[in-house]
Amino acid sequence: MSNLWFKLMAAEFRIRDALEPRKNIIEEVGIKQGSKVLDYGCGPGGYVKAVSELIGETGKLYALDVLPVAVDMVKNLARKSNLKNVETILSDCKTGLPNNSIDVVLLYDTFHDLEDQNAVLQELHRILKPNGTLSFSDHHMKEADITSAITNQNLFRLLTKGKYTYSFRRN
Repeated sequence: MSNLWFKLMAAEFRIRDALEPRKNIIEEVGIKQGSKVLDYGCGPGGYVKAVSELIGETGKLYALDVLPVAVDMVKNLARKSNLKNVETILSDCKTGLPNNSIDVVLLYDTFHDLEDQNAVLQELHRILKPNGTLSFSDHHMKEADITSAITNQNLFRLLTKGKYTYSFRRN
């Protein structure tokens, strides 16, 4: 993906986010103050402000993306918005985070494009706390395909299906 294409996509997302604020989606997940959250495939950071506000000063948001331009955009957003609880990670799979350290993983509109979906699910399972939540949405996939893809390794089970997202619990 070229930087120009990514920047055009980011501009499109800003329009989308103005029409349907990401806060509405994030509230469905049940993120609490003090939570540690990973936004896997963060893109230009559409969820960063909303999550940062929900987790507060005692929480931590890790924003991961494979594209350096995405990571740079999130760094700039965090700096300009004075979001001190945001840290970026440049990676295509491994997070570098400790085992059982994350309360919630956001995996939104990324899964269909992952090179090794099973490896990513194994990594997310590793870093999620035992009662952690994998919040999933991918408008490129059908409902049956979503449930099957996330549960086929027996790493996760479907917890709830909300208006915007699917919540999976770690097995």
